[in-house]
Amino acid sequence: MARKVLFICSQNRLRSPTAEQVFATWPDIEASSAGLNHDAENPVTPELLQWADIVFVMERTHRNKLSAKFRPYLGKARIVCLEIPDEYEFMDPDLVRLLKAKVPRHLPSV
Repeated sequence: MARKVLFICSQNRLRSPTAEQVFATWPDIEASSAGLNHDAENPVTPELLQWADIVFVMERTHRNKLSAKFRPYLGKARIVCLEIPDEYEFMDPDLVRLLKAKVPRHLPSV
């Protein structure tokens, strides 16, 4: 059964969509992404959080905002902070390298 993985950043324009794309073809993973800001491309919703098994946030501020705004919906999901600052473009090779270095240890082994 595929694990449902949600990547969250602020705007859902650069970091989280990159992560979603990088892990979309990963075996046994269903990836999605969202943003915490009210004007995000794809805003975080209670439904998305309830769907996810693992939630990856890019920064500690995202984890704090998520807890403050969506605590009742964080039931079963594990939240992992990747500590990736907002200084990368979409699909930036350095960002892709960072994601591939930090994310897999939290995913189920194949």
